Amino acid sequence: MSTVTTEFVVHLDGRPATAGELGPLAFAGYAHFTAMQVRGGRVRGLDLHLDRLRTASLELFGRAVPDERIRELLRAAVRVGPDALSLTATVYSRPGEFTSEDGELRVLVRTRPAAEPPAGPLALAVLPHERDLPAVKHVGEVGKTYRLRRALAAGFDDAAFVDRHGRLTEATIWNLAFWDGESVIWPDGPMLTGVTMGIVRRRLGELGVGQVVREVTPDDVRGLSGAVVMNSWTPGIRVGRLDAVALPEESGFVDLLHDAYRAEPLVAP
Repeated sequence: MSTVTTEFVVHLDGRPATAGELGPLAFAGYAHFTAMQVRGGRVRGLDLHLDRLRTASLELFGRAVPDERIRELLRAAVRVGPDALSLTATVYSRPGEFTSEDGELRVLVRTRPAAEPPAGPLALAVLPHERDLPAVKHVGEVGKTYRLRRALAAGFDDAAFVDRHGRLTEATIWNLAFWDGESVIWPDGPMLTGVTMGIVRRRLGELGVGQVVREVTPDDVRGLSGAVVMNSWTPGIRVGRLDAVALPEESGFVDLLHDAYRAEPLVAP
């Protein structure tokens, strides 16, 4: 018997979710998730995705869904999808937010067509913003969307954030990385460490490419040789401008990040 595939899947705990089950989630905001690109039924950095879900669950709920159960739920959604798709896995508690009650942890897996990142180069507005629980990829981030809309209204493509100390940390849905001509610079500050960022960092280490973690301010960018944003869509899109600061085109930097990412094997859930 042939298997019917679909680009759009919404599974709750491994089975198709009903409208009645999804309705209460419309305004729910106490949950966390991970997002990945699936190709040929496989994903890069699966261990990092599992670690993200486990760590965030322990932080928000004090307990976590076992890794093997998460993998089982991912497989159920991937099995009925096409070779290339985007997938998000969200963990939440049945009682929802604004309550201290303990409830069963639920896992909502959603798939949609594979993401196509913007071509770049991107112009980023620099805006002050600090995320709550920055180490957790959580839902309900109205602050990021608000600042994205402000950046677009001002003629930029997106927004990068500075914290109260004036340090660049991350962008709306992206990590930031910089290049000084010899080493990759990862900004130091409170942020969400992306899975793609984790993949690139460990692969660059294996390739012997220099990497440093240090504070980067908007003024520091003037002396750097390049900048990119990265997320689950792509390991690097060139940033051409940060506010009024134009950044040089360093194609070798972007190529280096993409080569490092491709060195990470695709793994089946």
